[in-house]
Amino acid sequence: MTQPQRIGFIGLGMMGTPMTACLAKVGFQLFLADADAGRLRDVQATLDASALTPENAQTLDVLITMLPNSNIVETVLLGEGGWAGSLAPQTVVIDMSSSEPARSRELGQKLNTLNLAYLDAPVSGGVKRAVDGSLAILVGGDAAVMQRCRPVLDAMGKNILHIGDAGSGHAAKALNNFVSAAGLMATVEALHVAKRFGIDPDVMVDVLNASSGGSNTSLNKAKQFMLSGTFGSGFSMQLMNKDLKIAKGLSDALDYPLIFGQSAIKVWNDVAQGATPTTDHTEMYRMLANEGE
Repeated sequence: MTQPQRIGFIGLGMMGTPMTACLAKVGFQLFLADADAGRLRDVQATLDASALTPENAQTLDVLITMLPNSNIVETVLLGEGGWAGSLAPQTVVIDMSSSEPARSRELGQKLNTLNLAYLDAPVSGGVKRAVDGSLAILVGGDAAVMQRCRPVLDAMGKNILHIGDAGSGHAAKALNNFVSAAGLMATVEALHVAKRFGIDPDVMVDVLNASSGGSNTSLNKAKQFMLSGTFGSGFSMQLMNKDLKIAKGLSDALDYPLIFGQSAIKVWNDVAQGATPTTDHTEMYRMLANEGE
């Protein structure tokens, strides 16, 4: 089977825009769509790409969605006038959003009945790694379909992991962010306790990174975004909170009680209520600074 050449991409947000740039860089022909007409025009002009239409959708090899949630993904693909109805048989739909695993599995089944292939392939790594094409991409779905789309995924990611059946990628993404969020919170609290005891937080980060408490947070976020006060990791607190709710919903559906996790998820949810859509998730350091006073 020939490799994909013509790629449709829906969702040109903070992650989607640099991901399309990576695809364009290696020569894929792009057809773009976004709810923001001005943003669509800007990205089209930058990449010399076309707008996605029902006519050119019939010529696509792959259609990628990078959207806020399962509701929007399902509406865009299967709602009235949805793009799935314009795709040719055997076109591959790749949902790279942070969607709900069970709904992703059902979406794959519905698309299969339309003679379309499906992969769920959420990403990890944030805006920085979206820009340089080094994302981790967690793929659920048929391994042969993933292999067919490997050049597309390789253009955007460095670590392409096949997780399992459809929905598995989204499950793994939510669980990864659960671990990331819990680790970030533990690091934040350790830094605040250290500071109250008289240990410079900068030094405490060095301790963690030289010892068994080191983590992605201590290595790549603590000094860079928290202690510096820049809070600019590129991943919002509300998006992290959304992923935690997905992880909690998955554990509930599988009847596995998150004994430790329930407390961590509750704190994230409580703090996120006071956040704006642009509040970076590393602001947890600032927002927990006065706890216990």
